[in-house]
Amino acid sequence: MTGGSAHAGISPALRPTLPAWAEMTPERVAHVERVATLVSAWAERMGVHDSERNRWLKAVWLHDALRDASRETLGQWASSSSGPIELWHGPAAAARAKAEGETDRGVLDAVRYHSLGLAEWDMVGRVLYCADYLEPGRTFDVAARAELAALFPRDVAGVIRAVARARLSYLARSGWPLPEPMVRFWNSLSVVSP
Repeated sequence: MTGGSAHAGISPALRPTLPAWAEMTPERVAHVERVATLVSAWAERMGVHDSERNRWLKAVWLHDALRDASRETLGQWASSSSGPIELWHGPAAAARAKAEGETDRGVLDAVRYHSLGLAEWDMVGRVLYCADYLEPGRTFDVAARAELAALFPRDVAGVIRAVARARLSYLARSGWPLPEPMVRFWNSLSVVSP
């Protein structure tokens, strides 16, 4: 599926930037719509300025743009990616967005590392990381994730730590090596201030 399709379940204001080059199934588009809805609600509850809200939504619409692309396409755009192919779509989408003219480093880093985390992220990456995990269409830990999603606007740091812990635990249980950006991200969240 490519970008630009109308989706009845979401307001036009929430789907401004699904790229024409996206390779997404209808189910994936529905996931991204739920992430966009959650992010937009957080921005409203937090009183975020429209320009920052638009950065958040731009990252949302780009993050899974190549999630359903072929291995060849992912390899073309994420040529330096290592690890499981399931983690290539973020780097591939960020590279493609950059090639198409995206210059906002915060947005690009959010997309590139949305599955792993990045210690150097600005708020765009942190919001996407949590919303991607907490969107209500996912079927695991429904009540706990809903509680974290409701808490996010009041306790951003606490929710980020909880999401990072869950993502790190999942990846460790999978038997995959822990990517260096993920380890650095976790370590940056775990520093205890005196």
